[in-house]
Parts: sequence; structure tokens; C-alpha cells
Amino acid sequence: MSLFDITPPQPGDQGSSKRPLAERMRPERLEDFVGQQHIMGPGKPLRAQIERDELQSLILWGPPGVGKTTLAKLIARLTRCDFIPFSAVLSGIKEIKAVMMEAERTRRLGRRTVLFVDEIHRFNKAQQDAFLPYVERGDVILIGATTENPSFEVVSALLSRTKVYALQALSVLEIVTLLERALKTLELTAPGNLLEQIAVYSNGDARAAYNILELASSVAQSGVVDAAAVEAVTGRKTLLYDKSGEQHFNLISALHKSVRSSDPDAALYWLARMLEAGEDRLYIARRLMRMAIEDIGLADPRALEQAVAAQQAVHFLGTPEGDQALAQVAIYLSVAPKSDASYRALNAARETAAHQISEPVPMQLRNAPTRPMKEWGYGEGYQHAHQFEDALNAMECLPDRLRGTRFSQPTNRGLEQRIALRLEEIRARKPVVPEQP
Repeated sequence: MSLFDITPPQPGDQGSSKRPLAERMRPERLEDFVGQQHIMGPGKPLRAQIERDELQSLILWGPPGVGKTTLAKLIARLTRCDFIPFSAVLSGIKEIKAVMMEAERTRRLGRRTVLFVDEIHRFNKAQQDAFLPYVERGDVILIGATTENPSFEVVSALLSRTKVYALQALSVLEIVTLLERALKTLELTAPGNLLEQIAVYSNGDARAAYNILELASSVAQSGVVDAAAVEAVTGRKTLLYDKSGEQHFNLISALHKSVRSSDPDAALYWLARMLEAGEDRLYIARRLMRMAIEDIGLADPRALEQAVAAQQAVHFLGTPEGDQALAQVAIYLSVAPKSDASYRALNAARETAAHQISEPVPMQLRNAPTRPMKEWGYGEGYQHAHQFEDALNAMECLPDRLRGTRFSQPTNRGLEQRIALRLEEIRARKPVVPEQP
């Protein structure tokens, strides 16, 4: 499924091969459409309107190269409407009125018109208002395209008469799918990891990806687009590596161990290597989050907050802006105090739980929602912490056989030093455990 036409030029179609690759790759069927599944997937709102031929005026809002123009043309084709492209950069009210008069004439002849207004946010208020009577009467189906928030850039009267659909940047996998189909049209081949690299460079913009591929194809040798061809047209070194192979694991291992060793310069270098090679940003974010938990823990609880924030930033911003968030958290984790005490504590507790008999929950920790359960002793001896000074009681919460077991052993590094002192104070309030015979 693709945003662009996968039909090869037909015999006698003069100049088809001279058109930009992105133009040649536009689709003619819904089945050839990929991306924007939140509105174009089976049963989703816009697709349902198209299939039922119940289209209304709408605004497509999204970043460049995600298929706004392509989608408008596809809608007009599938709903059998005349398609009139209209540029907000080149047109004024005079041109609007001329187009609208023609649309009204064709409506009387029983034909519908899709008026596609590219960069509608560039029209001023008076120009946008000129569309209103024609949209209201149904003379045209207005499809506006904008990269700016319609709430701020489209007049409220026009906004209330249209449905806004937010389009999303294409994923690496979606762009790779487009590029694979384009290679068939160009009668070329290219390694899969190189297509991934082009997708990363394009930053969710299918048109940019097509442009890179088309330029690279012009310098390709023997029908193969290789790294040298892509480097020649992008001016960037392509660092290819198998994301499921040894190099992938070597690089993430180097990043992890650099952070653990408190070396931010090395961490940044290995991070940069992974970014330039096109590694999945969310994979890196997950691994940084693991480092915050495993190697820093309670020595600096904010480390996990920083890692989670970085993951959210990467997810929200994409590339390249999100890459800076990864760099920021890599530096933070590198210079933070280190402790694996929490990691070791959980492992010790799991070891005990896995290899010792499962002890029953002590009666004082059980709830007693019914009278018989109270009579059986459920809840007997429970001490509500908030009824004691400093909310500290002397109640034992481990099973009898495990009394006195110490899983948590904080270090004296970072915040854990304070946690260790507090833990000593808490444990001093507990009853002394008699030695087992």
C-alpha cells in the first residue's frame, strides 16, 4: 500500500519518464495507499466516506511529503469528481471567483468538482471567506492542505464547514515500502538496509525519499543503487549495519558500558554511530531507560524521569529533533551517581521466591472483608502505620521463616546514601529477630 502511483508509464505516454519520481508513483487505488491508517485504514472515517461516496469538504493537516496532494487526487478519482488544483501562493480572489463560476456550471450539468487548495494557510481572511458561499451551496468539495495548525491559520467560518484530518509523518517501514516499489519502476535494485538509511534521511517525507532515490539512480552503476550513490547525492556518509546482527549489539553494548563507566564522551560517540546508521530511535530510548533503572536506580531517581521524558520527546518529535533528547539523557546518565542496589535487591528477592517454599501471607497482612474471616484471624495484629509516630510501626511484614532477611542494601552513592540512613532508622524500630535454633 502506497501514497504514490505504482503504475509504470504506459506506451505512448510522452514525457512520463521525465516527470519527477514522486509524481509518477501516485496511486490510483485505495489498495495502493500506505500510511495514515488512523484515517484511511479499513473502517476508518475518511476511507468510509470515500467508499460510500459521502465526501464533505475537508482540510488535510500534516508535515510535508506525507501525501496531502496525492490523497486529494485519489479522492477525486475514486469519487468521479473533476479535480481542480489551486495554489494559495499564486492565486487571489479574482481567480477564486472564476474557478467557482466554472464549478457551479459543471454542477448544473450533474458533475461534482473537488477544489484542492494547496497551502491554504497562505490565503488571507478575505480570500478564505470567498470560498464560504460555494462550499455552503455544495458547488465544490473543498480540500485544503496545510502544514500549519488549522485552528490558527484557517478562519473559523470555513473551519466550521470542513472536517480536519491530521496526517502523520510516514514511518521508516512505510517509506521503505514506497522505495521498494519505486525501484521496480526504475528497474533498479538496492540493499534493504540502504533503503532504511534513505528513509531515515527523509525524516518521514516520502517526496524527499523519492528525490534521494531518483538522484542516486542517476549515478548508479550496473543497475544497483549502492551506498556510494546515496552518499554522492546526500553528502552524508552512510553507516550501514544489520540491525539484527553483531554490529547492532556491539554498538548498543558500547553505549551501555560507556554510560555505566561514567564516560559521557564515549557515550555520545557510540550514540552518534547508532543514529547515523539509522538505528530505531525508540529502541535506543528503551535501552537508555534500562540503563537508568539498572545502573543508576535510587542513587538518582531523576535518571528514570529523564529517560522516560526522552522517550516521549523522541516519539513526539521524531528525527532529527528527538535525537537531541537522546543525547541529553545519555549525558545525564553518564554523569549521574551509579548504583545497582535496586537491581541486585530484586534479583535476590526473585531468587528467594523461586527456590524456597511459597510462604503463606501472615495473618496481620490479610484483609478480612467478612465476619468468618475475622473469626479465623484474618487481619489480627495489623498495625496501621499512620496511627504511629512518624508512620513507623513494629509490625513484621515478611513470613516467619524469612524474618530478618535483607534484600535491599543501598550504597553510599548519591541519594542512596540518604536512603540507607533512613532504612537504618526504619529497621531499628523493628523487633529484634531471635536467632534460629
